[in-house]
Amino acid sequence: MNGQIWMRRFLTLTAAAVMILISIGMYFGPTKPAVAANVGSVYVIPVKQQIERGLTSFMERGFKEAEQMSAGLIVLEIDTPGGLVDQAGKIATLMKDSNIPIVAYITGDAASAGSYIALNADKIAMSDGSMIGAAYMVDARGNRIEDAKLVSWWKSKMAGAAEASGRNKNIAMGMADINLKVDMPEIGLTKQPGDIISLTPDEALKTGYADTLANSTEEVIAWMDYSTQDVFRMEPTFSEKLATFLTHPGVMTMLLFIGIAGVIIEVIVPGFGVPGILGVASFVLYFFGNQVAGFAGWETWLLFIIGIVMLALELFVPSFGILGIIGSASLIAGVVLAAYSTSHVALSLGIAAASALVAVIVVALVFKERGIWRKFILSDSLSREQGYVPNEDRDVLIGLIGTSITPLRPAGTMELEGRRLDVVTLGGFIDSGRPVRVIKTDGTRIVVEEEKG
Repeated sequence: MNGQIWMRRFLTLTAAAVMILISIGMYFGPTKPAVAANVGSVYVIPVKQQIERGLTSFMERGFKEAEQMSAGLIVLEIDTPGGLVDQAGKIATLMKDSNIPIVAYITGDAASAGSYIALNADKIAMSDGSMIGAAYMVDARGNRIEDAKLVSWWKSKMAGAAEASGRNKNIAMGMADINLKVDMPEIGLTKQPGDIISLTPDEALKTGYADTLANSTEEVIAWMDYSTQDVFRMEPTFSEKLATFLTHPGVMTMLLFIGIAGVIIEVIVPGFGVPGILGVASFVLYFFGNQVAGFAGWETWLLFIIGIVMLALELFVPSFGILGIIGSASLIAGVVLAAYSTSHVALSLGIAAASALVAVIVVALVFKERGIWRKFILSDSLSREQGYVPNEDRDVLIGLIGTSITPLRPAGTMELEGRRLDVVTLGGFIDSGRPVRVIKTDGTRIVVEEEKG
């Protein structure tokens, strides 16, 4: 009996010891988690517009918010035809200065300066139907730039971005320089002079210009070992959406048309009514949209205010048009400086000005009896009913007798047959109310003498 009890105790103690050893081993021994995941939220920034100052401002806000929320990963959803090279450079600097890992997920085109942005990311993912490349420089009208210095500079920027991420720099140079020959044995192709490199997702993956292929942003996030449950997608603010609408070329042209026509019509037909309000409001919307988009600074608002003030003063201060010229020049300078492209705004301004001129002519004809035209057109007439006699009739006055209305010292006024005439004597004084005879006419002068007897 005692032997059985001791056996039970021994087995119990042995089992307890084994359990303790297993627990200690599990505590101190290495373990592998079921899912390896990085810590931190994911911040998604869409890059789905032309690259210009507005996009730079948008991305600056995005990177700042990502840092404030201590994001673990930034995903750039890229679909852009390219744009301004200097702004792409600023965005690339923004990416390099960030301590947060960045993945460029190309959902459509990463063309021109868009490919440069993608190459500055830590990783590149591409979706079906996307492309990267075709990064040769073009001018504002879309013509290829052939300046050797500019091409060499841009080619070196592309090569540097590719080399920094361990990619074949020759391919990046072939994207930027149409005159290069580049061998790409990975895909069995050779770029000949006159061609330009643009890669499909499969070609990019084989040449090292893509690190993975993905069909969704969530797939990219999972590939980077981040949770898809903690994703923040950056959205444009109401002001940014409004600015995007207001800076559309068509809308911008319409705003300039209403602004120019409204202000000029208000000058022609004074009274600060509907045309003036609409004109000023259109200019305000134009400058507001360009400022929020990052195109315009406060100096453009100053030029706008100076222009409007000068045009307003032209209504009340006789300046022979000087104030109007200064105001117009200031307003035009503000409009041009506020736009992101001088060539685009020149076209919009030209169309708006021509359309406004037609509208102003129509209004001027309709309101020809009113407004500023009275400053230039003499509306009063010198009629016979008012006592005025034309020069060609004055010779017939010689010999006629009238009465001096005012003293003639020697000039004054006489009444002759119900008409008032400005007259002079030969030098003598004639009191008022005396009979006087016209003895001579000389151009506009009527010479009289006192009638004796």
